[in-house]
Amino acid sequence: MALSLNPPFLLLITLSLSLFQFPSTTSSRISPSHTTTTLDISSSLHQTHQVLTFNPDLLQPSKTQETKPNTTFFSLHLHPRESIHTTHHKDYKALILSRLARDSARVNSLNTKLQLALYNLSKSDLHPTQQTMIRPEDLSTPISSGSNQGSGEYFTRVGVGQPSKPFYMVLDTGSDVNWLQCKPCDDCYQQSDPIYDPTQSTSFYPLPCDSQQCQALDTSACRNNKCLYQVSYGDGSFTVGEFITETMTFGNSGSVNRVAIGCGHDNEGLFVGAAGLLGLGGGPLSLTKQIKATSFSYCLVDRDSGKSSTLEFNSPRPGDSVTAPLLKNQKVDTFYYVELQGISVGGEVVPIPPETFAAGNSGGGVILDCGTAITRLQTQAYNSVRDSFKKLTQNLRSADGFALFDTCYDFSSLSSVRVPTMSFHFNGGKSWALPAKNYLIPVDSAGTFCFAFAPTRSSMAIIGNVQQQGTRVSFDLANSLVGFSPNKC
Repeated sequence: MALSLNPPFLLLITLSLSLFQFPSTTSSRISPSHTTTTLDISSSLHQTHQVLTFNPDLLQPSKTQETKPNTTFFSLHLHPRESIHTTHHKDYKALILSRLARDSARVNSLNTKLQLALYNLSKSDLHPTQQTMIRPEDLSTPISSGSNQGSGEYFTRVGVGQPSKPFYMVLDTGSDVNWLQCKPCDDCYQQSDPIYDPTQSTSFYPLPCDSQQCQALDTSACRNNKCLYQVSYGDGSFTVGEFITETMTFGNSGSVNRVAIGCGHDNEGLFVGAAGLLGLGGGPLSLTKQIKATSFSYCLVDRDSGKSSTLEFNSPRPGDSVTAPLLKNQKVDTFYYVELQGISVGGEVVPIPPETFAAGNSGGGVILDCGTAITRLQTQAYNSVRDSFKKLTQNLRSADGFALFDTCYDFSSLSSVRVPTMSFHFNGGKSWALPAKNYLIPVDSAGTFCFAFAPTRSSMAIIGNVQQQGTRVSFDLANSLVGFSPNKC
């Protein structure tokens, strides 16, 4: 006999079944009333194993784009730190803890620079130096020797001297002075390349003390009419030596003569691996200012990958860029401020007072920095963003906090998961949507992921490189605009 069910009974079965949630080992869901995106857990965890076994010796030589004579376009390859410097950490958790320690030191350095500028102080006000000699002992002691702390997160390959010798240099939008380790060394850390030897370059030129470049240094001294420089960072790291000019070569795309750089004979702190640093800030001694770049851009690949991307000068901004005003602080010209209007989670704008992100000469504002890893938000803003995210992820299994992260999840039984979307919002209704892997990152190889934002007591917020990964960030210096173009690495 056929079983006949009337419509009310069928409706009752449907409603009853909808009350039950069936667990899945492959994915999890959140409320459908908010916008979501997929986090590929398996892929992220695969990279946590891969990065520990990557052999820098297998890195293929970079090929840069050749340009026609008399053009001003320069292109360099960018590499994540672990792709050129062997890691000695026992597991991924230890690697992450090391990265976060470096990151905290980095943030302290930027905040120190801001505070000194706001109070019209210089490093020499805090650490007096003699007129004839710069003494490293006058500086604060480095946090560590650097032997197991490492340096910046992204390196690029630059030629120095005539004939040109290639060196890996840290990319840094948060400082201006370019420098590299030089022979003879009073105290040099371990680097991947042979140390630069000025006696082997025909274009080496020591700057005199009355030169414009020497006068532009925050801290300098004079010895035998040769300019001496000193750059110290808020984390205790420093470099001391002669201030010189050299020829710098950008792969196959060209070279520039008489670029002012520091020839560091005493270099200590968190620099291991790179030969030195390229300052891409907005100050007069930065590489961008010295080569008269009207724009520059970079795309940062995932730090756990062995891939590379490019740093480009004077290249056109991608047509699909989400643009925002690029602002300057008159008291600290190094930093690149962006006019951030708000942040949304799950498609809804988080209620944050508009003045929170406002820039001013008394502090505040939001800067873009490729050297900081984790985005820092003013505490009130961070709490609001975090709470909004937690509210939409109550169905996900939570985990204990980790280092500076207070919001973590256990995804050990999942291969993918639906999570709330996140976007940064700018003037004119423009928004930059972040991929899920740019705000939920693994902190071990077992499946613990954390919300990759952190609070800061500083009035200045920082958009870090974890959030920038996979996006070409273009600084249009001529028109005071910054552009964000996803998937342009």
